[in-house]
Order: sequence, then structure tokens, then C-alpha cells
Amino acid sequence: MRVAITHSAEIDLLEGFSFYEEQAAGIGDYFIDSLVADIDSLALFGGIHPKPEGSYYRMLAKRFPFAIYYAMAGELITVVAVLDCRQNPASITDRLLKT
Repeated sequence: MRVAITHSAEIDLLEGFSFYEEQAAGIGDYFIDSLVADIDSLALFGGIHPKPEGSYYRMLAKRFPFAIYYAMAGELITVVAVLDCRQNPASITDRLLKT
């Protein structure tokens, strides 16, 4: 399977990087490395995750409180959002409805 990341998901990753880098130097890089590894694992494990919002699969990141939302179409997995799980669940639902 092939994995693609939408522009809005890239922005989510950059916002997460900025947040963690403000906490302490180097943590932003660790955040990106960890999330990219989780996203890369979708090539092997895509489709095994739950679909709590109905149309998108949700994989929880291993090292940070983030969820990776993705869609599948044939051999293509498209990451549509990488969202912080510590926010209001209604805002997550709203964001996913807009994608």
C-alpha cells in the first residue's frame, strides 16, 4: 500500500512540532519522527483501526496524545488529519466533517 498525506495533515504535524518545540528544544523533532513512523506503519497496518467518526479510520499515535485519521481507496491510504486528542471531541468531529 501507498501512503499519502494531505496538506491539512501536514499543517497539523507542523503545529504539533511547534507546540512541542516551544516546550523544550528537540522535542519537536522527536514528535515529527514518532508521528512519521506511525504514519509509515499504515502501509502495513492500514485498515485495521476503528472508524469512530464513520468515514475515517483512527490510529492513535504511540508516543504522543495524537490521533491519525485516514481514508483508504484501493491501494492508497490518505492521511487527512493528525489531531491532538486533548481537545474538545466536538472540535475533532467538526474538523473531520470539513475534510
